[in-house]
Amino acid sequence: MAPIKPSAHLAEVRYEIRGALTRRARELEAAGQPIIKLNIGNPARYGFTVPDHLREAIAAHLHESEAYGHEQGLEEAREAIAAQQRARGAQHVEVERIFIGNGVSELIDLSLRALLQQGDEVLLPSPDYPLWSAATILNGGVPRYYRCLAEHRHMPDPEEIEALITPRTRALVLINPNNPTGAVYPRALLEQIVEIAARHRLLLLCDEIYDEILYDNTPFQPLAEVAGSVPCVSFGGLSKVHRACGYRVGWLSLSGDPMRTHDYRDALQLLAALRLCANVTAQWAVIPALKDTPTITALTAPGGRLHTARKAVVEGVAASKYLDLVTPGGALYAFPRIRSDRMANFNDDAFALRLLEEESVLVVPGSSFNVPNSRHLRLTLLPQPAQLSEVFVRMERVLERMATEETPRAAAALA
Repeated sequence: MAPIKPSAHLAEVRYEIRGALTRRARELEAAGQPIIKLNIGNPARYGFTVPDHLREAIAAHLHESEAYGHEQGLEEAREAIAAQQRARGAQHVEVERIFIGNGVSELIDLSLRALLQQGDEVLLPSPDYPLWSAATILNGGVPRYYRCLAEHRHMPDPEEIEALITPRTRALVLINPNNPTGAVYPRALLEQIVEIAARHRLLLLCDEIYDEILYDNTPFQPLAEVAGSVPCVSFGGLSKVHRACGYRVGWLSLSGDPMRTHDYRDALQLLAALRLCANVTAQWAVIPALKDTPTITALTAPGGRLHTARKAVVEGVAASKYLDLVTPGGALYAFPRIRSDRMANFNDDAFALRLLEEESVLVVPGSSFNVPNSRHLRLTLLPQPAQLSEVFVRMERVLERMATEETPRAAAALA
């Protein structure tokens, strides 16, 4: 019998954060080899816990969580989100312009499905969180990448963004604070990007899931305030700031001129209704998460576990002969790079596999984030700082071996 053929759309889709390297890591674990996993931002797997008052809110409302809810989410939760967005300066944000989903991932897909016609283009950062590329492709769109180079501290170039715009461009995506680089965009840069979106009548889509995970007093500027009347979709959720990945609660807030976004809002509501509703039980955690005292600050401040973990990464890179790094200002990741002056020929996929096979460390190659010819790796800051320090010792051993192997090849090429 002929095999079942998957959708041709999937040929262009990748998600190596949970891909072939992760499958190989599971095989090694099954054979009894312990693996240090730095591939995914999943706080509970590293000993972080959800704040007690969020759990208590869910427990207190279990009896109210057994029926389908409103397709856009619990009204009380949406009121809390709208209040947060208005306090941050977003314009025209009301409860009916808030949508709660099963994580931001679901809402990214819905936001693009409600927008795109076949062949429409979406401007995405390179590196990007690969779900954005996948959702664009699976909804008939075409990704167009603007670079966020280490030489520019992983900041986008507004002129490059504008040069990529064509008559088919519909949306401009920002990830701020950034995954995978940890870059946090200053207000002046966001103002330039908003001006571009306004001139070309683009929808702004801003993934702000790491909005409160910031280091060394780095300020976070919400895009919606800068956007003003320019249509903007801002994404947030419980997964990272509140360490509640498994709750699967994310939200989007639609701001800007209601006359320009009325039909788009209705399209979002239709798609939300087709999937009935988001997880009702976990939505009760939204209200205390947004109204009570933040709990993430103790982790990101000097002496906090995340701040100390970031320090271990910075020190590990500084001690390396082969690595450099733009120190992350926010989020849960670092994006170190292998120096070309130390190793001319480098393949990030091959290195990641060797690091796993030879030193039992799982990282994500930078090419997985739609970076061509990548010399980068993404690793999460969630492990204990001492373990992160050990990771850099192991990375250096693999890089030393690779450099030793490269020298005879280079000499042979010159002979």
